[in-house]
Amino acid sequence: MGRSGLTEREIRAMIPAARARERKAARSEARARSARYDAPTRRIEVELKNGAAFAFPTTLAGLGLESATPSQLARVEVDPSGEGLHWPEIDADVSAPAVFELLLGTAHIMRLAARRAGSARSPRKTKSSRANGALGGRPRRRRAS
Repeated sequence: MGRSGLTEREIRAMIPAARARERKAARSEARARSARYDAPTRRIEVELKNGAAFAFPTTLAGLGLESATPSQLARVEVDPSGEGLHWPEIDADVSAPAVFELLLGTAHIMRLAARRAGSARSPRKTKSSRANGALGGRPRRRRAS
């Protein structure tokens, strides 16, 4: 049976590029630098590696933090990559990028909202649409045979 996988030499050759990708991701993606629990507001405050910050309520659906006590929530840990938040005592893990998307909406939802924003009706748009229709309107789509 033949050997599968990479050789040590191939792996070592890939390391510089992998480190460069990680540095780029750390600057541009929602990766956590630190996290803390704010008891008065019952929110988890997260500072990102790119300097931004956000907070989310512990009651946010589906995160598994709803029934945790304040002392349990205060023991939040950030994983070394900054992608995850972990509460060892209650065995809960939360993805920082996933929470960020949940709070702000995914790119798909944002595109849908932008598309819908352009579909508002007004007398001016109606007049323009009718004029376009009188000129033959939008060309029909050609279907592939």
